[in-house]
This record gives sequence, structure tokens and C-alpha cells, in this order.
Amino acid sequence: MRLYLTALNPTDSVLDGFLPAADRLGLPVTVLTDQPGAWPALPGGPAGAEVAGADVRDVRAVLDAVYRGDPPTALLSNSDHLQTPTALAAQYLGLPGKDWRATLRAKDKRLTRRTIAAAGLDTVASVALGPDDDPDLAASVPFPAVVKPREGVASEDVYLVGDPAELRARVAEIRARRPDLPLLVEEYLTGELHTLETLGDGTGVAVLGAWRTGLGPPPTFIEASLEWAPELPPPVLDQVRAQLDALGVGLGACHTEFVVADGRARLVEVNYRLIGDRMDLVLAELLDVPLFEYVIGVHAGTTPPPLPDPATLARHARVEYVCADRPGTLLAAPGRVDTRDPSGVRLGCRPLRPIGVTAPLTRTNRDYLAALHAIGPDQGTVAHALRDFRAALRWEIRE
Repeated sequence: MRLYLTALNPTDSVLDGFLPAADRLGLPVTVLTDQPGAWPALPGGPAGAEVAGADVRDVRAVLDAVYRGDPPTALLSNSDHLQTPTALAAQYLGLPGKDWRATLRAKDKRLTRRTIAAAGLDTVASVALGPDDDPDLAASVPFPAVVKPREGVASEDVYLVGDPAELRARVAEIRARRPDLPLLVEEYLTGELHTLETLGDGTGVAVLGAWRTGLGPPPTFIEASLEWAPELPPPVLDQVRAQLDALGVGLGACHTEFVVADGRARLVEVNYRLIGDRMDLVLAELLDVPLFEYVIGVHAGTTPPPLPDPATLARHARVEYVCADRPGTLLAAPGRVDTRDPSGVRLGCRPLRPIGVTAPLTRTNRDYLAALHAIGPDQGTVAHALRDFRAALRWEIRE
């Protein structure tokens, strides 16, 4: 029996999370990808791992690739773009998997809004714009508003706009780069930004934890930091879970972003996968559970043991992203760092851009140079340790 993972580019989630987890479980792995040349040689391990080329956006190509190999024990993906074809392939093969309708509702932000409104849970003013639609079609949306790709990721091409003229300018700018991109214009949701991390086993959905997100300056929405904040008020948690139920989110990992204002939770987006940008690895370390093994397990039909109550965890964590402030070539940067400060706080630096790479400034998560994290006994101790840790590190970009 073999684990099949569909993927695009190599990610830390796969290389540092799922592959070692599969090896610990004794499962051989095949990574199915449409970019096999971008992947490094995979570590063999006792179970073994391999990369195979396939058009992973096409369910038929995924099925063909699986049929060429050993019988599958599980088929899953941690890519936003591949959830629906992977779910369809798993269903066809008779494997545990996500409901493809739920993956589609989560990926397509217009379908997310329609589904939540139809369930009577929340209505967000929004208008979809096709590639040839006039931006003035979104005149019914109140300003300030947000324009974003209908199926976007990584905060790419997401902008706050203050009036119709600014909306038209942003739409023209986006279309100059990506002319065929469907867009969504919706009201700006005010409030404190949070995440909810969940894991479903097919019979129920457990809460893994929650984070409070700090954003960079508008008009873009780049995530600058995440602070462990698992103690959500019960009514807020109930509202988020009801909206996830309406979308059909169940089996597997899910990362949900929402704002809270005046006790009301309103969804920003639902990523039907583990939280990204190394946060999944930090979450596993913080909870001290084999999170990736659990995710593989639910896709193989097993139920994980009871998870720790995140609200009672006697540990705190904070993650900060070091972002490029200009386009250019990264000339100097710290490598991977793992250390402890005198108070015992665990500190880490994980490079997200190799030295020597030249990149534009995108004002998205693609500008990340490194992820820094700290795990310790309480918020104050963690904040102090991470501040000193970051101050001692240096990055240099030359335009």
C-alpha cells in the first residue's frame, strides 16, 4: 500500500512534514506533480519516496498515475489549487477524502459567500467580475472595498480600495498582469483577524487551535505575524463552526480566516488544508503531537487519539515573517537556526528565499525572506525572546 500526495512546487509542508511522517508510519510515498523537475531528490528512508509527473489539476491524470503504481492507502493534497481534483480522485478510488463540493466552495470565494448567505448565517456584499466585465458593475458594493482573485492565494493581487476610481485603477493593474483572472469585489470586513485550525476524521471535527494575525500596512494584506490565541469566546467559535458546517468542511485539515467585531465572526476565506508558510510545523511543535501523521491517518480511514485542548495548553507561540522591503537580489541572510534563550524559549529561523535569488517586490506573502518563531511559557516571555532573536539577525538585498 502507498500514500499518494498531489503537489505543485516543493513546500516545507511536504518535505519537512508529510514525507517524514509517512516514513515514521512505514508508508512508501509517491508525490504526484506537474513540475517534477522542480523537486529535489527525495530521502529514501525505510519506506521510500518518489516523484512522478502528472497533470495534477486533471482528475483523470491523477487516477492514471495512481493506477500505474502500488495500490493506494490514502490520496491527499496540501495545495489550495489541487483540493478538488484530489477529492474527486479519492472518491472515485473509494478512499476516505474530502467532499469535492466542499473543496470547491472553499476555493471559490464567490461560492463561499453564496453558500454562507443561503444558509442564513452571514451576507457579505460582493460582486464577481469576469475578465471582460466593467468594474462599475461592482457599484453596489460599499466602500472601502476589497478586490481580490476569485480563487486567489498568498494575498496575491488583494487590495483595499477606497472609491470607484481606485477600484477601476486596481482592476486595470491586475488585468495588465493577469488578463484572464476572475475577480471578486466585496465589502471590507472590519475587526480583529483570527484563524481557526481544525482536523476532521469523518465523524467529527476537532479544533487544533487558533491564531491572531497581524497584517502589514494597507492597501495590501500581507501577514506579518501570528500570535497563539486559542481562547475564542464560545459564541464566536460556534459561529465559525456553523459556517464551516454549511460549506461542508469535514474530513481532513482546514485553515479558516475570519474577523471578529462586536462578538460577530465573519469569514474572510477558507483554505481546506493545513495552515501554510511553516505555521503547520510550528503548530505541530507547539501542540507536541504528530500532526502530519494524524492528517495522513484520517485520509487512510483511521481516527486520531484525543487531541489536547488548545485553550489549556501551558505554552505560547509567536511567529513573525521577515519581508523584503524592496526588489532585488538577496545577498546575505541567516541560514536555518534552532536555539534556546536563557529563559528556555525555543527559537527558530527558517529561510524562505535562498541567497542569490532575485525577486520583485509583490506586497504579498511571496516577499517573505524568513519565518521566525518562538515557543515558550507565556506571551510576555515569548515576545521578549523573539524580539532579541530577530534583532541579532541580518538580511541584505541589493536592487
